[in-house]
Amino acid sequence: MRIAVTVDGTTYEDEVEPRTLLVHHLRNQLGKVGTVIGCDTSNCGACTVLLNGHSVKSCSVLAVQADGADITTVEGLRGPDGSLHPVQEAFRDNHGLQCGYCTPGMIMSTIDLLAENPKPDEHDVREGLEGNLCRCTGYQNIVAAALDAAQRLRADASPRVERTGTSAGQDAAAPAMQETGGQQ
Repeated sequence: MRIAVTVDGTTYEDEVEPRTLLVHHLRNQLGKVGTVIGCDTSNCGACTVLLNGHSVKSCSVLAVQADGADITTVEGLRGPDGSLHPVQEAFRDNHGLQCGYCTPGMIMSTIDLLAENPKPDEHDVREGLEGNLCRCTGYQNIVAAALDAAQRLRADASPRVERTGTSAGQDAAAPAMQETGGQQ
């Protein structure tokens, strides 16, 4: 099937097999290898991307379901000058990573969380990131990074990634959310 997706601001048109997962399309066809495959079963959250501004586990979305969608990967967060997104800076500065494997998914989920709740408390952050697993850190530095990122984004009136929404993209995310019981 032929699909068109906008990934990190660039529109791509490709032929994909109907069974191709979005994570495999992003990595194998588009070279977006910052989106990592952790479990391939929607359990770990390492493959999280923003689909029309909302976090989804890209291993639970078919590429054809993303047709017409606007997708942001961790690679798409850098500014035109190569600067890090405030959430990336907060993760770096707060040591919100250890081996780094879960970090792209944690960052993307944090961006979605902070778009919905710009003033979270620790409980909100832990609840908002509960679909993302980290085997190394014990989460304290990740939570600290998310809280710091919230403060940075409030100070920066123009975050680089904003929610977008089209009916096509919202429809594309719905099956993934249904399969995971609303957990993203």
